[in-house]
Amino acid sequence: MILLVTDTSGRNGTVALARAGNRDQIDVLEVVPLAGGMFSAQLVPQIAALLQRHGLSKTDLDAFVVVTGPGSFTGLRVGLAAIKALAEILQKPIAAVSLLELIAIASRSQGRVVAVLDGGRGEVFFGAYEIAGESVQVLREELLSKADFLTEARDSVVATPDPALAAAARDAGLAVVSLEPLRPGMIASFGWKKLQAGVTVSPEQLEANYMRRSDAEIFVKKSS
Repeated sequence: MILLVTDTSGRNGTVALARAGNRDQIDVLEVVPLAGGMFSAQLVPQIAALLQRHGLSKTDLDAFVVVTGPGSFTGLRVGLAAIKALAEILQKPIAAVSLLELIAIASRSQGRVVAVLDGGRGEVFFGAYEIAGESVQVLREELLSKADFLTEARDSVVATPDPALAAAARDAGLAVVSLEPLRPGMIASFGWKKLQAGVTVSPEQLEANYMRRSDAEIFVKKSS
């Protein structure tokens, strides 16, 4: 099964091609970086070039794995719009990936796990989960101040790839699991598990989890 994997949630992004085999086997064929601020101009041409380099066409794609957030308003909007269009045309399934949920699972912790990413502007993308075996229950995902994050993370394991947030949590006496930066292969593997379990969304159901309103919305509210 050929998977197209996209992540446009951050300042920079990636598009990758992966081949999924039996069970959890994933072979990442190639990863192409996307320069920040240019996703709208780069994404579709890079997808076309990526497929061509591997002797494939868009009809050879079997499914899509797409990061839905949290992150950049513009980046996520551009990335999801491209996948919506392709999935609609090709009638192929979409696995939607939350980076926070992926971090919580990648920590290999059980019980209450808090996943955090730097949200900029002194804020933190915060997700709380209850993990029991392979079962993951989403308790909440929201944007918090750094002080509120440390308060809300009490009695939880904190998982993050961000060294500064890990250090702050440790200084606050919290249990911390420091992770390597999230890679496209990890996103592909998580998405493949969702596809195998039938946890997919249609193009109409695919939505971004921005957590933060766009700058335009913030400006309008301040001006009103």
